[in-house]
Amino acid sequence: MNFTDPTVIMFSIYLFAMLFIGFLGYRNTENLDDYILGGRRLGSFVTALSAGASDMSGWLLMGLPGAIYLSGLSEAWIAIGLIMGAYLNWRFVAARLRLYTERAGNALTLPDYFANRFEDTQNLLRILTTLVILVFFTIYCASGVVAGARLFENMFGLPYQTALWVGAVCTVSYVFIGGFLAVSWTDTIQASLMITALIVAPVVGYFAITDSLLATQSFTDLIEPVKMDMMKGASFVGILSLMAWGLGYFGQPHILVRFMAAESVKTIPAARRISMTWMILCLGGSVAVGFVGIPYFLAHPGGALAVNANSETVFIEIAKQLFNPWIAGLLLAAILAAVMSTLSCQLLVCSSALTEDIYHTFLRKHASHTELVWVGRAMVMAIALFAIGIAGDPEAKVLGMVSYAWAGFGAAFGPVIILSLFWSHMTRNGALAGILVGALTVLVWKQYGWFGLYEIVPGFILAWLATVVVSRLGKPSITMLQNHQAVETELRQVLN
Repeated sequence: MNFTDPTVIMFSIYLFAMLFIGFLGYRNTENLDDYILGGRRLGSFVTALSAGASDMSGWLLMGLPGAIYLSGLSEAWIAIGLIMGAYLNWRFVAARLRLYTERAGNALTLPDYFANRFEDTQNLLRILTTLVILVFFTIYCASGVVAGARLFENMFGLPYQTALWVGAVCTVSYVFIGGFLAVSWTDTIQASLMITALIVAPVVGYFAITDSLLATQSFTDLIEPVKMDMMKGASFVGILSLMAWGLGYFGQPHILVRFMAAESVKTIPAARRISMTWMILCLGGSVAVGFVGIPYFLAHPGGALAVNANSETVFIEIAKQLFNPWIAGLLLAAILAAVMSTLSCQLLVCSSALTEDIYHTFLRKHASHTELVWVGRAMVMAIALFAIGIAGDPEAKVLGMVSYAWAGFGAAFGPVIILSLFWSHMTRNGALAGILVGALTVLVWKQYGWFGLYEIVPGFILAWLATVVVSRLGKPSITMLQNHQAVETELRQVLN
């Protein structure tokens, strides 16, 4: 690694900046509430961009452009589904969840919310939810570690195993130090870097192609017609599976926790507008990178070796080949930003579940805030090491790992979250049934891949049915009904 290389210098500046923000987060972290939720004091702008950045991991700059590069615009259905799902999540879940978690015993985590919302004195919901979070987030965290390793491997020529550790250490460091505040503040910077990279890269790539075309050629002459048709080669099941990614938003703990941390319900509408604008531009840019890469590397076969070997490096190669090394370093830092923003939030959610919902609830009920914060930091390290172990396979694909974890959370938690916020007659046993059926359906369906249908679809449907059917067999308490009505009344007063 050449430390005088402009790309390395820009990367180093970026990493030191993130660590400095982690130190500032440390200075502002006084108790477990601060470490897990930042004291519920995030404004609209930080809430919006941190939710977006924690959502869009390395797959945004690697997985999705790679899929578009290989298959063409037929893969863009996933972006449409994500935009629809994200909007509905902001529109109908965000404000209610922010209010309900505060009323439900000031819940700091998703397991905490479920246990308090359904008066689960046996803590069965807390245990089941924590287990599901640990299983699927470990896979999700591993995908982030793989994406980071791919970046360092490609840029600096490091062996995969070395790149794995370097990328993981960069992320774990500021999460360990600064907790939720550091993660949210860095997410805001990283989201800005990501959107800049995804707008600039395809625009420059397009002009680089058009400048090299002959007078008789057009941009589309270098693209196979099949790759320009969104319907070409796409079956009904295939399109449904891609658009079904949008269902996953309702159950992603690392996104839902951003809603819980908002300063107030009144900040949600402004945050929604900011977040959706950011998301549409980023997804559009991601699709454009992969699409522009098709004619660019066809016209420059000498520079296409790395992309042909691994399509998920298309953004990396465009940045390296078309930009000044200083600018390329900044653009490539956007990939690390995407990886770090999501991985850091996932590590923190897992740490929060283990610390608050297992250690504090069952092992040390009277532990001090200082002790709990340090236990949380220890859990970050433990989960990171486990994720590194899973990511050790150099053949692992980022998008494949993300899709599995995304489906698991969407099916296990999505129906339960929606129904818990809107249906007053939902019961604890209904929530248990929904989470269990959703998670198991995804695990089983993934192994057999019946009909070629994305596992989130049957998982979401069966979890919804299980929640409703089992809830109908029981009856919520008077207190639960009163709390639900109080939340509805307060929400109308605040938003009107």
